[in-house]
Amino acid sequence: MSDLKSKSIRNIEQKMEGLEPGSLRYQVLAASKNFKSSWINLGQILYTVYKDKMFKEWGYMSFEAYCKGEIGVQQQTASKLLHSYYFLEKNEPEFLKSVQSEETPQPKSIPALDAVNVLRLAAKRQELTEDDYQEFKKSVFEDGRDGKEVKKQVGLRLRSIREEEDPQKARAERRAKTLRRLAATIKALQREVVYGHLVSDKTAQEIEKLIGFLDQEIGE
Repeated sequence: MSDLKSKSIRNIEQKMEGLEPGSLRYQVLAASKNFKSSWINLGQILYTVYKDKMFKEWGYMSFEAYCKGEIGVQQQTASKLLHSYYFLEKNEPEFLKSVQSEETPQPKSIPALDAVNVLRLAAKRQELTEDDYQEFKKSVFEDGRDGKEVKKQVGLRLRSIREEEDPQKARAERRAKTLRRLAATIKALQREVVYGHLVSDKTAQEIEKLIGFLDQEIGE
């Protein structure tokens, strides 16, 4: 555990000492302390705090200020917690009920916050089918994939759909993206080998020409 994290947890524990253990404010702090293994619990409690504007009673002008000031959660993470918990409540109530019924939910049985957030966003995509959603859902809840893996899976499926709908356009987009990535890589190497005088002037000129050709093709 890093020193920064240790300090954050100590701050939370100090706040908890001055509160009634059964109070909502105490419960939020307790849930945030165990954030990694119980983000669903934290999301549920924060949703109550947000919905009922409880943070105002605790001296905070906004929900974001409360999250940052009291439990050390940044706005982006707080938003993910709220939306992902509400998504589970609305779309996966049986799973949510099973987790909440466990006296001490195990970390391995709880999907990653980022993965659920990606699934939530995928559910909004009209071009994706119910079968697509079920495939992504399996990756999140059964296979335990993280957010990056699920995001890549969704991206590949969306690209496949675009290719099926308009193969020429999809190929052109893929070509342009690949050329931009290639040009960026060569330019980065150019700074290192040319400006560092690691190659001859002739080679430096050829590299410059290649970059010019790529820029021209990308601009077409």
